[in-house]
Amino acid sequence: MSLSSSLYQGITGLQAHGEKISVIGNNLANVSTVGFKGARMHFEDVMSQDVFTSAGVAQLGRGVRVAAIYSDFAQGSFESTSESTDLAIGGSGFFTVKPQNTDNQYYTRAGNFRFDKDGYLTDPHGYVVQGWAMQRASTAAASGNSSAASTTDFSITGSPTNIRINNFQSPPEATSRISIITNLDPNNLSKSNSTTDPYFAMLNNWNGTASTPLSSSSYGYSSTLKVYDEVGAAHNLTVYYDQVTLSNAGGNTVWEYMVTCVPSEDGRTLSGANGALTAVNTTSAAGVLMIGTMTFRAGALVGQSAYTLKSNGGALGMKNPATWQLADFSTAGYPLVTPNFIQASNASVATSTLASPIEVNFGIRATDLTSNGSGILGWTQARGVMYNNAAAIGTKISNVGWLPNMKSAGIDAMTTQSYDTGGSSTLFASQNGYTAGFLQSISVSRDGILTGRYSNGQVLDLYSLTLTSFTNQWGLRREGGNLFSETRESGPALTGEANSPGKGTIASSTLEQSNVDMGAEFVQMITTQRGFQANTKVITTADSMLGEIIAMKR
Repeated sequence: MSLSSSLYQGITGLQAHGEKISVIGNNLANVSTVGFKGARMHFEDVMSQDVFTSAGVAQLGRGVRVAAIYSDFAQGSFESTSESTDLAIGGSGFFTVKPQNTDNQYYTRAGNFRFDKDGYLTDPHGYVVQGWAMQRASTAAASGNSSAASTTDFSITGSPTNIRINNFQSPPEATSRISIITNLDPNNLSKSNSTTDPYFAMLNNWNGTASTPLSSSSYGYSSTLKVYDEVGAAHNLTVYYDQVTLSNAGGNTVWEYMVTCVPSEDGRTLSGANGALTAVNTTSAAGVLMIGTMTFRAGALVGQSAYTLKSNGGALGMKNPATWQLADFSTAGYPLVTPNFIQASNASVATSTLASPIEVNFGIRATDLTSNGSGILGWTQARGVMYNNAAAIGTKISNVGWLPNMKSAGIDAMTTQSYDTGGSSTLFASQNGYTAGFLQSISVSRDGILTGRYSNGQVLDLYSLTLTSFTNQWGLRREGGNLFSETRESGPALTGEANSPGKGTIASSTLEQSNVDMGAEFVQMITTQRGFQANTKVITTADSMLGEIIAMKR
């Protein structure tokens, strides 16, 4: 091996350390770059040359070269911001972004995203963040308290797509259930009385064509709740209560009730004689949606009846007992009322197809929805009569046992009651409808769910961010702009939701900073500089030795 080879060994050292100082310089240049991942250069020796020695074959090194440059994917520190679309990943994974109208996909840890003028969530290059659209599905519960009678679930659908907010309005939701839990003062005696139908005296005193349908002297207590129709318009539902005067109640007390709306908003129509239609809002019963009774024993609710108008009762008169029938039940066992706030546009039909039933919960429900033998589900008697004893119609009755009741009545944990607490009061009232709303803000959960908050109080899940991981993330190609691309060495992209196995969590209003450690980089810079200097000494020393050889001829 010639002495001149030492010069080339020194040159390889200069080249390698020169490349390493470039890596260190790039790391330090990006010490403040959002989501930047530093790099580490590794050296290896060049293939050695065999030489013969007295001890046998030995090897002499030929220098050094770059073995690999690996990205450092260690977690960077977090910085809080004021923007909800600034996102950071805690753990494994990359955000997925895609240029519009192309099939190219890139991956990044930099989560400084914003919505553009078209509603797309984009990175600083205009590449659109990818995610799964969330689909809303409502399912009805089989039983239990009405507040849990239905639930709204969101689930991802299809494949990842561009995240875009193109609908800034939340559609209205018609009320489908109400809960009104009251305490009815047992000392509040009857205000409405009837010699023929004492359990339905308030109905006889109601006049839907008057400016005040029911005077305050005709009921003992009322509770009003705002509900919403199919187009998001608000309507007031008022429940009137009045204690029934009984001469022989067998230790029970009975309150009659009426569920009503504003008479002018009652759009129901009933078929009458010869198929003619009768608009309910033109009659004295306008606004009366449901009537019924509640039976209490020692202040506790033990029974309830509920009646609604028959669809063909227009010929008999709205206050005729034969016009009313026992109400249908929801799948949860609560009676249903069907107001028609949106009047039918086609006068040839009796009811509007837009009308939807509302579940009425006073804290009691039928747990047995089987037939009573007359084809009526959930009630203890036939549907078309007001009392268990048909002879009671048209006579003053005092036998509470003649009132129908729910089959296997179940009492909820929160239920209407009649205790002496100093007066009647509403203990709880709720409904599940809402009007249309406008988008007010966007937030992102730790599970990567992008949620919209609307002016109507609704919080809707819109998208689930797509996080991508790779079997060999060190095989990714740096594309600049904090972007990586997939290669054959990295393996295929493995997509999933945040906080799922193998994927990190999302921090909103947070940015991941560069993971470059300046102290470590300065140490690397010093050692690299010394290595470079040492290799220059090898070259100068070899040059001096060659000079000595040349000087021998003098």
